[in-house]
Amino acid sequence: MKNSPVVSIVMPAYDASRFISESITSVREQTFEDWELLVIDDASKDETDYLVKNYIQQDPRITLHSLPVNQGAAFARNIGIKASEGEYISFLDADDLWKPHKLQTQLDFMKKNDLKVSYSSYELMDEEGKSMNQMVKALEILAFSKLLRANYVGNLTGMYNSKMLGKIYCPPIRKRQDWAMWLKALELAGEARGIVEPLAKYRVRKGSISANKKEMLEYNYKVYRKVLNFSAVKSSYWITRFLYEQFFVKSKQLVPLKK
Repeated sequence: MKNSPVVSIVMPAYDASRFISESITSVREQTFEDWELLVIDDASKDETDYLVKNYIQQDPRITLHSLPVNQGAAFARNIGIKASEGEYISFLDADDLWKPHKLQTQLDFMKKNDLKVSYSSYELMDEEGKSMNQMVKALEILAFSKLLRANYVGNLTGMYNSKMLGKIYCPPIRKRQDWAMWLKALELAGEARGIVEPLAKYRVRKGSISANKKEMLEYNYKVYRKVLNFSAVKSSYWITRFLYEQFFVKSKQLVPLKK
């Protein structure tokens, strides 16, 4: 009988053929090897499906779930979460990268501190993969009340213990669903702890949600109003709090990368 892996890695992918090979390779190069990688192809029109199948032939720890119709990142992640078998669940988008010691460092950190949720700092790279010489520094302790003000969890670094918390799914919204998921995780866990060392690399893409400030506000409001069920007045209040936090507090987490 096959034993369940320690870590399940959920990777949604849509037209990701340009970057997904690098992302999968960064998982395969992990020094911690007891993992499964669940790639959810969200009805890609490019060669994403073909590339993933080639990796499956090389590595049985990788599985592919192909969706017939594009459903968005939240739906795709939830397919992966539902199918996952690991004690810990982590996430990596198909254009981002992990450093080789990411999983081992994070697992050691969680076990040593008896944590249910953890995350880390991460470096920024441009669309071509060139370092931007900056990193987003993780808060060492993150409470639900702090996360409510702005998203401090880089999804490519987040990990939670599904045996302790149960499987936590994304709400059915097209964007900002990862923030809503981590809000639920912290509501259950009480707090998360951050690793200051950057363990991953985030690819800054043109036209991303983080680059489109107006769209980000619209989806933030949906998280407050539709996911957390705040009143319209309370949601508007929290949008104001978010703006202050995002531009005057969280911005201080973006620091030069130490060489």
